[in-house]
Amino acid sequence: MTSPPQGAGWLPHGYHLDTHRHADGQLVYAAAGALATTTERGTWVAPANRATWTPPGFDHSHRFYGRTDVRLITVPADRCGELAAHPSVFTVRPLLREAILALTDRPESRPGAHERLRAVVIDELTETPEQSLHLPEPHDDRLRAVTALLHADPARGSTLAELGRAAGASERTLSRLFHAELGMSFHRWRTILRIHHALIHLTDGRSVTSTATACGWSNPSSFIDAFTEVVGQTPGRYQADL
Repeated sequence: MTSPPQGAGWLPHGYHLDTHRHADGQLVYAAAGALATTTERGTWVAPANRATWTPPGFDHSHRFYGRTDVRLITVPADRCGELAAHPSVFTVRPLLREAILALTDRPESRPGAHERLRAVVIDELTETPEQSLHLPEPHDDRLRAVTALLHADPARGSTLAELGRAAGASERTLSRLFHAELGMSFHRWRTILRIHHALIHLTDGRSVTSTATACGWSNPSSFIDAFTEVVGQTPGRYQADL
């Protein structure tokens, strides 16, 4: 395992960091742009008002969307017991944002200054992780066949019964598996998948209407409702904040 770097830098749209792991914990925040962190437990997408947290020892990869101002914070392994024991996404409130920016923007001005700022970051991360942007991935082969079809085309409008015929499983079996393995309904899983893609389109500058169509919504208003429920703000507000 390697220790993650700490600091700031700009990464181009689509930049991908291959699967790796760290001996310490890592917080990744996109001050501009968006990022996705993927582990065996699924994918977490973090737009500019979220940060992804990966504890020590988890294999993970990152992909960045839009020109991304990425900030990396290392949390020493002996402090990670205070935080979530599994990969998570956290809402970045104003105090957490300012502490991350200060910690990654400038050299240490006084002995211990960075450690004090890191303590503020850890305090802010003891809040409950945000789970709405987590897209879990299945292990059952039948369910994996269905989710693979949707990953390939998030806008695909097939019913669960139609997807089941392609995967060789009944609608009833698949519905049970979605709840048992992924903790959510088929409709909810597909909605979050589409929201992940919508965040990427919006970060890339596409309009709300174009994004709604590209991601499978029949009209912009239903897309706005779903996006607001999952992300916590309208797509227009999210894009303006970028």
